[in-house]
Amino acid sequence: MSSGYWRVIESSQNPHAKKWEQLVESRGIRKHGEFLLAGRKAVPEALARHPQRFHAVIAIDPDQVAGLELPAHIEKFRVSRAIFDALDSSGTGFPLLVGKTPEMPKADLASPPRGLELVCALGDPNNLGAALRSAAAFGATRIVLMAEAAHPFHPKALRAAANAQFELTLLRGPSWAELGGSAGPILALDAEGEDMAGFSWPRDMRLVLGEEGRGIPETLKVRRLAIPMTGAVESLNATVAASLALYSHYLATR
Repeated sequence: MSSGYWRVIESSQNPHAKKWEQLVESRGIRKHGEFLLAGRKAVPEALARHPQRFHAVIAIDPDQVAGLELPAHIEKFRVSRAIFDALDSSGTGFPLLVGKTPEMPKADLASPPRGLELVCALGDPNNLGAALRSAAAFGATRIVLMAEAAHPFHPKALRAAANAQFELTLLRGPSWAELGGSAGPILALDAEGEDMAGFSWPRDMRLVLGEEGRGIPETLKVRRLAIPMTGAVESLNATVAASLALYSHYLATR
């Protein structure tokens, strides 16, 4: 357990408070290399499974952390309600954890894929988080984040992913122009592609998930698969479509 000492911060002009307030946006996360984790379920689970990823806890009242197993290395900050509310973008009212973002090496797409790798360009952090959650659930442990993708440690992405980020290898991807030269099987979802229902999935491959609304460039040379549907709707949400493909691959190759 950590010691009983709490650092008290009441002014929003305090350097710690000013930095933390920037962590609710991708720009601040990139600048400082830190993130905020919120959630009555997410925080205890992250502490139990990945305590080394965090270095501070933020709360309004020390009594709020009474049930949390805080390692000794975690620094404790007691802040004013105004500061806390500015940081608690999801409105959980539960103590926040401060962690360091992991190194995200550049993906070596000239090398063949290892297992199922998800190449993702989703710009909405909610959608990105949901896709990461499905990736972790169905065994796509390597995620290549295109330049267009939201930051995987944005508060909304963390909330939607339910801590999936901590189970995945996150890699920095190239631009669309560079993606075409990737080694190994590379596939994408496209309403005009071949029927996914009869597709024989390779164990090692890359699945490309394009931007919301835009999809993937028509000039990108990939094999395209279509999810069979009734026709009652024109298309599926990108994360729903990705989840179906990930599940299909999981069933075929487990």
